[in-house]
Amino acid sequence: MNARSPGLLACTIAWLAATQMGCAHIGPGTDARLAENRRIVRELFDALSRGDVATIDRLYADDFEIWTAGSMPFSGRHDKAYALGATEMILGAFPQGIAFTIDAMTAEGDRIAIEAHSDGAHVSGNHYHNEYHFLLRIRDGQVVEFKEYMDTALAAEVLVGGQ
Repeated sequence: MNARSPGLLACTIAWLAATQMGCAHIGPGTDARLAENRRIVRELFDALSRGDVATIDRLYADDFEIWTAGSMPFSGRHDKAYALGATEMILGAFPQGIAFTIDAMTAEGDRIAIEAHSDGAHVSGNHYHNEYHFLLRIRDGQVVEFKEYMDTALAAEVLVGGQ
């Protein structure tokens, strides 16, 4: 061991600290797993932008849950069936589609944090633009949890008439 090497003891202490803090994602295959999780998120947001509910359904696990911030009618925690129905309703409000653009992604363990924005022409003729932060959890190649933060006042005004 030389002066530049952290040594086995220091590495062991760092690994133990990481495991005790619940952020141990050290190990073989970590980079590949994180890359696959990012790919799944990109596929999901591409499907949302295309209005491809079949792909969204495939990417959501059977025990999928979504949580949306705010006090809108669709805020709160919901299951997969509800989420797919709400997705179809929202996509239907944008006849030319709504484009979701991922601005940044951070992956750690089974979680992906996403900064994104959307743009689309609402059926009312008004342009809709919103900014989002999403936190998704991936398990076995599927999304099991989807948390959504956005300008809920804007979403409520455009999507549910201010309710």
